[in-house]
Amino acid sequence: MNHDNIVSLLGSDAESLLQHECKTISKDMLHLPGPDFVDRIFGQSNRTPQVLRNLGQLYNTGRLAGTGYLSILPVDQGIEHTAGASFAPNPIYFDPENIIKLAIEGGCNAVATTYGNLAMMSRKYAHKIPFVVKINHNELLTYPNKFDQIMFGSVEEAWNLGAAAVGATIYFGSEESNRQIIEVAEAFERAHQLGMATILWCYVRNNAFKKDGVDYHVATDITAQANHLGVTIQADIIKQKLPENNGGFKAINFAKSHPAMYDKLSSDNPIDLCRYQVANCYMGRAGLINSGGESKGESDLADAVRTAVVNKRAGGMGLISGRKAFQKDMKVGVELLNAIQDVYLDNQITIA
Repeated sequence: MNHDNIVSLLGSDAESLLQHECKTISKDMLHLPGPDFVDRIFGQSNRTPQVLRNLGQLYNTGRLAGTGYLSILPVDQGIEHTAGASFAPNPIYFDPENIIKLAIEGGCNAVATTYGNLAMMSRKYAHKIPFVVKINHNELLTYPNKFDQIMFGSVEEAWNLGAAAVGATIYFGSEESNRQIIEVAEAFERAHQLGMATILWCYVRNNAFKKDGVDYHVATDITAQANHLGVTIQADIIKQKLPENNGGFKAINFAKSHPAMYDKLSSDNPIDLCRYQVANCYMGRAGLINSGGESKGESDLADAVRTAVVNKRAGGMGLISGRKAFQKDMKVGVELLNAIQDVYLDNQITIA
C-alpha cells in the first residue's frame, strides 16, 4: 500500500492526522523506535544477554525487521471471548496452525497466543517465528460471567516451548488487580531470569469507569497510568487500547491528577492523547503498541490504518491486531496486516 492509498483510507481525518504538530510533549523528549532500539535502550538496562537476544529476534522478524517497529498477531480471544464467538466468522482458526500461518504469511514480528496453541505446534514453528506465550486469561464460562485474569500457563513451560517472550494481562482498577499485579510481576521477573522478553496488556476495568454515558476505560489519563504501572513491573513492551477521551480522574473523582495533564500535556487530537500514553511508558523506553480493536466489518482496513498512523505519529512502536485479521479470509487478513505494516514503512509518515 503506497502513501496515497493511506491518505485515501484516512478520508476526512487525513489532514488532522498527517499534518498535526504535537505541541504538548515534544518529540525531542521521546526515545523513539529505530534499528538500534535494543542496543540504545535495553543495552544499558538490567536485561540479560538472553533477553536482549530474544528482544532482537522480535525486532528483526517479518516485514518490519530492522525498523524498531512491531506488528504482532494476537489470538487469545478463544478464551477471552469464547472460541465460538471468536472463530465462527472463519472456523479455520480453531486449528492453531492456521493462526501461526497467518502471522507468518502476514509478515508479523511475532505471534501471541495461548499456551495450548503454541504447545501444539512448537516443534514445527518455534524456530520460524517468535512465540509470545499468553500466560493468563479471563475465562467466560463461570456463571454469572466474571472478569478476572488467572494464570493458565507457567513461565517455565513457555521457556520450554522456545518462546521469545511471555505476555500477560492486568485489569488495573478491578477488585482483583492487586493479586494480578503481584502474580504478573513475579512471572515477569522469572521470565527475565530465563531470558524471555515481557509484554503486558495494560487494560483497565471497573464498572465505575463509565459515567454519564462516557466510557473512561479509554481515557488517556487512566490508561496512561496503567502503562506507568506496567513499566514499573518491568514490562519491556506495553499493549494498550488507543485513547479516545480524557479527564477520567476528574469525572470519576478518584486517584490524583494535575491541571497540566489536561491543558499542557495533552489535547483533543488523537495523536496528543496517544503521546501522553507513550510518555507514561518511560518516554518510550518501553515501547507502546496499541490494540487493533474488534472487527467492525467493511471499515476494518481504514480503522486499522488510522490506528497505526496515530500510534506511529505519537511515538508508539506498533500495533497488535487480531480480530480484524483472523475473522476474515486468510488472504484478506494478510492484506490488512500488510497495510498496518505499510504505515510504519512509509517514510512520509513521521513523528508529530
